Amino acid sequence: MTHCRPMTPDDWPEVERIYAQGIEDGEATFEVATPTWQAFDAGRLTRARLVAVAADGRTLGWVAASSVSSRPAYAGVVEHSVYIDRDARGAGVGRLLLDAFVEAAEQAGFWTIQSSVFPENAASLRLHERAGFRVIGRRERIARAGAGPHAGQWRDTVLIERRSTRNGRA
Repeated sequence: MTHCRPMTPDDWPEVERIYAQGIEDGEATFEVATPTWQAFDAGRLTRARLVAVAADGRTLGWVAASSVSSRPAYAGVVEHSVYIDRDARGAGVGRLLLDAFVEAAEQAGFWTIQSSVFPENAASLRLHERAGFRVIGRRERIARAGAGPHAGQWRDTVLIERRSTRNGRA
């Protein structure tokens, strides 16, 4: 049975492998290379940083968030990323991870979870909609893709967010 647990430094090789798949596929990020563990760790909150693990111990995906601002007024607003191993896509791993992340975010006191998704990434948009996210806008030609099949092309992103149902900001 697949389950979620907190990410540890020992998970990095598998997290990085799955992150690299997302970069290579070109539908998950503008990044052109995976960061070092130190950079990843420094840029992501430790709360609500999770991995999905299969019964046989294989890492199937991960989710993590960053603060959107260091200003106190935005202390409860985070931007998240969720990545699923190619071989596990479409098997419910994304929903398992996203549900666990939302619960951990609620417990941590976050009141807004946001992200930017490429409009072509229909699976991610559907996943997020089912988890209570809504589209709040679109940024047209916001940046050029640096890797993957869209390298050099201007890309749009769809802005999505989920408001807390428990932290008084819904």
